[in-house]
Order: sequence, then structure tokens, then C-alpha cells
Amino acid sequence: MGRRRKLLVVANRGPVSYARSPVGERIVLRGGGGLVTALRSLVAHHDVTWIASAMSDEDRAVAGEHGGDGFEETARDGSRYRLRLVAHDPAAYDRYYNVVANPTLWFLQHYMWGLPYAPDLDLGLHSAWFNGYLPVNEAFAAAVAAELERDPGAAVFLHDYHLYLAPGLIRERRPDAVMTHFIHIPWPQSDYWYVLPEHLRRAVHEGLLANDIVGFHTARWKRNFLRTCEELLGAEVDYRAGAVTYAGRRTVVTSHPIGIDPLEFDELKDSPAVLEQERQIVEGRPEFLIVRVDRTDPSKNVIRGFRAFALCLDMHPDLRGRVVLLALLDPSRQDIPEYSEYLGAIQREARAVNDRFQTEGWTPIDLQIADNFAQSVAAYKQYDVLLVNAVFDGLNLVSKEAPLVNGRGGVLVLSENAGAHEELGDWALTVNPVDVYGQAQALYEALTMPAEERHRRLEATRSHVRTHDLAAWIEAQLDDLDRVLAQSR
Repeated sequence: MGRRRKLLVVANRGPVSYARSPVGERIVLRGGGGLVTALRSLVAHHDVTWIASAMSDEDRAVAGEHGGDGFEETARDGSRYRLRLVAHDPAAYDRYYNVVANPTLWFLQHYMWGLPYAPDLDLGLHSAWFNGYLPVNEAFAAAVAAELERDPGAAVFLHDYHLYLAPGLIRERRPDAVMTHFIHIPWPQSDYWYVLPEHLRRAVHEGLLANDIVGFHTARWKRNFLRTCEELLGAEVDYRAGAVTYAGRRTVVTSHPIGIDPLEFDELKDSPAVLEQERQIVEGRPEFLIVRVDRTDPSKNVIRGFRAFALCLDMHPDLRGRVVLLALLDPSRQDIPEYSEYLGAIQREARAVNDRFQTEGWTPIDLQIADNFAQSVAAYKQYDVLLVNAVFDGLNLVSKEAPLVNGRGGVLVLSENAGAHEELGDWALTVNPVDVYGQAQALYEALTMPAEERHRRLEATRSHVRTHDLAAWIEAQLDDLDRVLAQSR
């Protein structure tokens, strides 16, 4: 990891959250989400202060006990770090998260609207922007400025779509701050940004260009960002250097696809919890197992995946009774209407396919809705085909985690709109996520692929994932920061 650095990690979620046990004692829970997992290792190697939202009642109590200031916390491996929890007005946070960040920015950045019907950007969105998204970003900016007052030499490492306004607000308070901002989701082409009213789309881009560095997972998202800066703001863009000059400031734009920690999965795959889940899968598995592991998010394209599987069974009746699609889905953002409706639609589609095809002793779709990571890892080990057919995805870590531990020469069927396709496409079967027939064909090709070819593809994928791991991704971010720091000095 090279030399130790002073870093302010700024993200909506923290590495831990707080709750009360049944007997009333305060307990510390590991923070959820892929971002927290990805950044945990920073704490072990650098002097980290992590700034995050106080999300639970107990988080807010902890923040209050420290007067909103940072405090010492200990990671699982014993590493010490500072945590600063930012307590927001609950109504403002609800508008920020459940009106602007997820149903608006997330939907826009994953191309999830059918524009003749949605969205209707009414007064509610404008109100949520100014009375939710802006004040929450202002609270983050104030917390960052306070930490920079305490330690002016720290670099600021911001994350994701929750905090697009924060860099500009930090820059107003601390013109000398060194900031990098990594965006973990897709960046759509400029025409799609015209869905947002002009002042909102400008604010997003201007906020990001207050950073020294803006990072993406793929060259595709980076290219789209450079173009939107040029077209929406009239910024000066140097495509060769990957840099944007706007309002007298130069921002470097980079692409580094995130990796996983291979050691973590090497240990996980043989853990008692995973072995027990694997035993259950092996006991009930048919000749062929297709696996998908996703959140119940409309961008994950679960329903078309089920329809493609049904079409595959239609076109190839010889597969009936011999193959099961095991769908392990983590319920996601159920307080947002579009998500709860999508979960209901997933359940209805699975039932329709099963009602049509099932026979005594064979149910084609095994749908399980739960947050059970041990079961997911067990399924990773057992799949013959892994289906990742996202409509759009910033990267998709399942496509990297599963091949690493698979023991059956499993074939990856991968959407061309998943960021991981830029790296893994040569060894996967590529699908268009809206082409149900194409996905049905790919499933059949994967199920009938010769063993030698299956293993060749799997080994190449595995080798790439081991080499381009999480540590390499973090190192690339920090190398970019070092270059900017050297230039600023």
C-alpha cells in the first residue's frame, strides 16, 4: 500500500452503525453495502477519518454524545480510525435519499425511465433538492471543512451520487483542499441528462468539477462524463489527457475498475457457514444450475432474465427437469415505491414461469429473497452458468466474486452494459440486456459449452480478478492523488 496518507473518506454510509441489543446495550454493527466493503482496507493502511451520515437513532445518539465531532473507533482487525457522524434533520434526509438520490439520480444514471411516461419532475423534486439534497450536502461540506481545519494536510476522498454538491461547497470554505471523487455507478450520455431541469444538471456537473480528480470504473463512463461537461457546461475538454477545465479550475478524469479482495473469498469459501449452505444446494441441485445474485433493483433486470430462461425451456424442451435457475435476491430500498413494486413483479414472474413449466419434483425457478451472503458464496461455488444481465451497472462485483470461487467450470453470461464487461467481456458470453431471445440463446450456449472451453474462460477470468484486485484499485486512486498533490505544490 506504499506510504501512509492522511485521508478524509466521505460517503453517505459509514463503516459501522450503532444499535441497541435486546437487553439495552449499545452494539456496533458492520456497515452494509459494497462501498463500505471496498474501503475497509484503507483504514488498516492509512490515517483515516471517515465522515458519514448518522442513519439510525443510535447513530444520532452517538453523534450527539460527541457534539457532532469525530471520535476514535476500532476496525475488526484492530486498526484505529476516526469516525465523524453527521446528524441530519430526518425529513431533510428522507428527501435527500428517497426523493433525489435514489429515485431521481440513480434512475437517471441507469437509464431507467421510459420517457413518455416517467418521470414527472414536479414541485416535490425541486423542493426535495433545496430542502433535502442541498442541506445534507452542506452538512457534509461543513464536517469536511472542520476536519481540514484540524488537519489541513489530509486529502478528501468523496464517494458517489449522494454527494455531487459537496465538492463545490467544500471548495468555497477551503479553496486549498485536495479532493478526489469516485462515482460507482454509470455516467449516462449527455442527451439523457436533459431530463433534469437545467439548474439541477448544471449543479451536478459544476459540483463535481470542483474536485481535483473525478474517477469512474470504465473508460465508457469516463468518456460520457467528459462529453457531458463539454455539452452541458461548455467546459474545455482535453480528451487525450482526460481533463476538464472549467471556471478556472482543471479536473483530471480517470477510470479504474474496482476489484475484490481474493483472500477474503479464499477464506469465505471454506467457512462453516458457506459449507453448510453449499451442502444444501448440492443436495437439491439438478444436472445444471443457473445462478443469479442481485439486489431487487429494477436496474438488475431480473424479470427479463426469468423470461429468457422460460424461452430457453420453450426452445429446448430437453432441458426441462434438468436445470434450475437459483435466484438469490437481496431486498433493496423497499421504502421507495418503484422498488417495492418491482419486487412484487419479480415474484409474479417467477410464479408464472413455475406454474407453466413445473412438474412433480422439478420447479424451474428457485426464488429466494433474503440477505444471506453465505448462501450467495455457496451458490458461486456451484453454478454452471452465472447470469448477470443488468440493464446498466457501474461495474458489478458479482461477476468478479463468483468466478473466483467457482468449482464447476461455470460460464459467465454478462450484459454488455455492465461496467465489468470492459474487463471480462473476452471470456464471457455477451448479451444485450433487453434482448430476451439473445439471452435465451446465451443460456443454452453456456449450458452446452464443451468442458475445455468452459475451464479456459473461467481460468482467464480468475487470473484477471486476482491480478486486478481491490488493493490495486485503491493504489491507483492514491497514485492519482499523489500526482495532483505534486502538481499543486
